[in-house]
Amino acid sequence: MAREILTEDIPKIKKLLHIVFGQEEFTDISRMGGLTNHTYKITLTDGGEYVVRIPGEGTEELIIRSNEKISTQLACDLGIDAETLYFGDDGSKVTKYIPNAITMSTELISQEKHINQVAKIFKKLHSCNADTGVPFEVFEMAAGYEKIIYDNNVPMFEDYKEKKSKVMQIKSEIDSVINIKKVPCHNDPLCENWVEGNGRMYLIDWEYAGMNDGMWDIADVSIEAGFDEECDTKLLTAYLGHTPDIVNRKNFLANKIYVDFLWTLWAKARVPYDGQPMEDWAQERYTRLKGFIDDYGKL
Repeated sequence: MAREILTEDIPKIKKLLHIVFGQEEFTDISRMGGLTNHTYKITLTDGGEYVVRIPGEGTEELIIRSNEKISTQLACDLGIDAETLYFGDDGSKVTKYIPNAITMSTELISQEKHINQVAKIFKKLHSCNADTGVPFEVFEMAAGYEKIIYDNNVPMFEDYKEKKSKVMQIKSEIDSVINIKKVPCHNDPLCENWVEGNGRMYLIDWEYAGMNDGMWDIADVSIEAGFDEECDTKLLTAYLGHTPDIVNRKNFLANKIYVDFLWTLWAKARVPYDGQPMEDWAQERYTRLKGFIDDYGKL
């Protein structure tokens, strides 16, 4: 089903088209996916196809757009994202549309060739030796989301304090055996952020990008793609360049825990803006988080 084109977005779109192209007219518009922003595919009168993003309500509390711009530029420089033509201070953005684009689904991205493409892109990003200066401090962010949740009187899970304590115990164990190197990471590689076009893969939307443990990206894509153990092993092996050992697997699972911990709180923080769907999404992630904690105890 096609998503609704919001009337209030049309003047904003025309303004962006005028800034970038010196014209406001377009021949076709369609709404694309996305949880928080309003994103549109636009066809201009000359046939050129572009993507225009209008920031969603409340995103200014969650995203520092100047930081996103830095990581977006790095991704473009590395050739792993579509070319960005405009990036506004408020997060409005115009990019080239990826021709013959196919957005990844859980079924598509689970194919071995796509798993290998994902691993290749992450290896390129994580080994580029850049320091974006953009922090992605998981537990500082979690504390920020907690504040938004409590400030807005959003009910918290009854056993949250207990599970949070377990997460912190696991973090202490991992930190004691692994010297984590912070590298540029995407940090939100859900299937909708992977697009294949003309035989290559692109990783788009760098809102949450920043310096982090590269294993976060690997764990996150596994969660979002619904990978089973076989796919996880293929992904880890392609990324690491060798069969994962017990330390690799522990770090991988620990990062799955961190991922669901942080995004559970993110979803809770979005409840005042997006209502019950975000509450349901938070519950889904929180339930999985508790399963991962149990799995970690069995390693």
